[in-house]
Amino acid sequence: MRAQSSLGIWDILTLGVLALTACIAAYFALIFVNPNSSLNVLPPGGGLAPTLTSTPAPATLPPTWTASPTLEVSPTNTPVPTWTSIPTNTPFSLVPPTRTPRPSNTPRAPFTAISIQQVDSTIIHPELACNWAGIGGTVVDTNNSHVIGTVVVLRGTLNGSTVDLTTVTGINKEYGPSGYEFVLGDAPVASNKTLYVQLVDLNGIPLSDKVEIATSADCSKNLVLVRFKKNR
Repeated sequence: MRAQSSLGIWDILTLGVLALTACIAAYFALIFVNPNSSLNVLPPGGGLAPTLTSTPAPATLPPTWTASPTLEVSPTNTPVPTWTSIPTNTPFSLVPPTRTPRPSNTPRAPFTAISIQQVDSTIIHPELACNWAGIGGTVVDTNNSHVIGTVVVLRGTLNGSTVDLTTVTGINKEYGPSGYEFVLGDAPVASNKTLYVQLVDLNGIPLSDKVEIATSADCSKNLVLVRFKKNR
């Protein structure tokens, strides 16, 4: 009888242990299936899920007025006042102004030298060769007709000596019907426009401008030919 009673107690304890084991197994199975169950004392995520709370938005202030930069005005030079002259009285005359005459053209001389040449005197005096020096020529009108009887003068200085000679056209026919000639010496002498030839009337009034003459010491240029022609 004691043996049977002992077996009965152990059986009960065994059944209790099995039941407890079954409960624990069921608990873990529940936790495994639903880890967020309220029966789980250690839920995943470390405790209660955070509750969302509303965060108040910071208050925004209305924009403030910002002054715009002002332009800096550069100083300008102030003009210095100028002196104004006092008006003077303008003279007034009842007499009308006289008309200023235009200058008249200078009258042209009746004759003009149309040719001045230095040549060999042998074309006129072949016998004298270089033992002569002089000036000669002719005078013609607008139709190239020879003008005879016109006075010709030669004046100035030559080799330090004063020269003042006069002749008339038509005397020296070797130059042409109105030929004239002045003998300067028996040898060529160089000069640079210290002599001039001019036509004048019987009263000495010029009929041409003064024609300045240059002479040469070269024997091939010992005659200066000056031809005059009447202007239209």
